[in-house]
Amino acid sequence: MNVFRGLLLCLLVNSATAAPYTIESVADGLSHPWALAFLPGGDLLVTERSGQLRRISNGKLQQQTIGNVPEVYAAGQGGLLDIILDPSFDTTHRLFLSFSSGSKNANTLEVVSARLEGDRLEDISRIFTASPSRDTPHHFGGRLALMPDQTLLVTVGEGFNFREQAQFLDNHLGKVIRINQDGSVPADNPFVGRQDALPEIWTYGHRNPQGLLVSADGTVWLHEHGPRGGDELNRMAAGKNYGWPAITHGVDYSGAFVSPFTEAAGMEQPIAYWVPSIAPAGFCEYRGDAFPEWRGNLFVAALAEKSVRRLVMEEGRVKSQELLFTELDQRIREVKAGPNGNLYLLTDSDEGQVLRVSPAKK
Repeated sequence: MNVFRGLLLCLLVNSATAAPYTIESVADGLSHPWALAFLPGGDLLVTERSGQLRRISNGKLQQQTIGNVPEVYAAGQGGLLDIILDPSFDTTHRLFLSFSSGSKNANTLEVVSARLEGDRLEDISRIFTASPSRDTPHHFGGRLALMPDQTLLVTVGEGFNFREQAQFLDNHLGKVIRINQDGSVPADNPFVGRQDALPEIWTYGHRNPQGLLVSADGTVWLHEHGPRGGDELNRMAAGKNYGWPAITHGVDYSGAFVSPFTEAAGMEQPIAYWVPSIAPAGFCEYRGDAFPEWRGNLFVAALAEKSVRRLVMEEGRVKSQELLFTELDQRIREVKAGPNGNLYLLTDSDEGQVLRVSPAKK
């Protein structure tokens, strides 16, 4: 078992003594793990971008994959993506999966609900398919979150080559979608009844949002990838336009302007942004007891920065940031707070790991 120990590298404005921690390998040999869910009883489910759903039971990665998982289009950034459980999973066994489907010339993001029965998915129902399809293997988004009213939020990327579509309401590209758990449209969605808008749309003007959470107080937070620079943290509200690509704090990969503007009337400003890019991926709010000094903080997994950022929040703003787990020297795809108060990390590689962060023993 690999064990890493270290003090955190502090970026806090008012520096304090950081909590010592231990990082242990729970499982390795995973193919680009993307997301995980905690089952009642202690097992974990992990998605692999290549299309497998894996179970970790009694601390061991099971060699048999979960059966009857929908076929995915695994290319570029696409594949099997997020997983979340129905809050009533104990009785319903229901879960939700997002993934890219289709082919090189016509692919899209889909969401299904299914029941986990033993080591097999049953009663699979497609509840959302993003429209239109695209011919690029990038910027799928794919994060899922349940709101307090139990409606489902889905992030959809703009497909990389179709960024202008993020500003138009007649498509799902560059949007956050809100649906009921059966795929129907909530009557109070902001664009219901508009002839020029798809009723599933909840917010628009996004690039590639891969971080989504609903905090303990009901606030919806989202982070998304910018181009070169301009990764954003946003506080979400129904019907709002978050600006991409009309406004951005980043530039194109060539160095050219995407837009000369960083703000415009009718478009929301991020709560925070990162230049240069950190490539934000996973996202969680810490509510546990194992690290009491972290309670209420937001954690952002960063691929390019090979870190996790701890965001100390105050009145809806980022008061300070702390850089964590850089000693791993790994692209961090996911950060998730477990039911035991420990943090869990997924590393993004051909030999990806599930790592557990727990308080160092005194």
